[in-house]
Amino acid sequence: MRRELILEVLAGEGSVSVSDLAKRLGVTVVTARADLVVLEEEGVLVRTHGGALPAFHPKITARTREDKELKASIAKAAAGEIQNGDTVIISAGTTTALIAKYLLGKRDIHIVTNNTLVLAYARSNPQLRVTLVGGEFRSSEEGIVGPMALAALDQFYVSKTFIGIDGASVKQGFTAHFVESADLVRKMAEQADEVIVLSTSSKFGKSGFARILPFEKVDTLITDTQLSNEFNEILTEANVRIVKAG
Repeated sequence: MRRELILEVLAGEGSVSVSDLAKRLGVTVVTARADLVVLEEEGVLVRTHGGALPAFHPKITARTREDKELKASIAKAAAGEIQNGDTVIISAGTTTALIAKYLLGKRDIHIVTNNTLVLAYARSNPQLRVTLVGGEFRSSEEGIVGPMALAALDQFYVSKTFIGIDGASVKQGFTAHFVESADLVRKMAEQADEVIVLSTSSKFGKSGFARILPFEKVDTLITDTQLSNEFNEILTEANVRIVKAG
């Protein structure tokens, strides 16, 4: 609970001192500093002299904390779709990044991605080979976007593409908040034999600004057990295989 409060303070204020944190939490400076050490090891903040800064854009920090257990279950199920020797594409997103975390024990996996969060897990797994596409870094997504990234994807063809979404609606299908992101994810889908969407059920019934793909262009959806009956029926009619995790 204390560590959640620390992250809330960082998200709201951008930085915090150890002494101020100790006062707010009602603990000793030693205890507050120990909490910062743990959170730094988890990769969610950077310690400074006498304090700490968030490691990521506030939007990423908030998204990382939302539905943590559900996202972990979805990512673990997605990792189960990857076989030894596979080359896959993973799009930007906090849930998709977790796929790399659950690939321990698998061999000779090549990941092509614009998701910079993947690198944290790839560093500790020698069986992962990661190709990061070039382009413009967008901190609010922890992703690489733009024409260079789009052009780079032409060089690859993979067995599976794993994509994250910002929304899904009956009329628009799968959507993203930004046009650039939608263009890139659509290209990723074109470069694969199989397209797999990862999303919590909470995103269904909400539309992003830009359309990515109609339901019919997706092979598999990995989501949680709370997906509504309406979307279950619509996706099944569109020949989407639904995997429910959690």
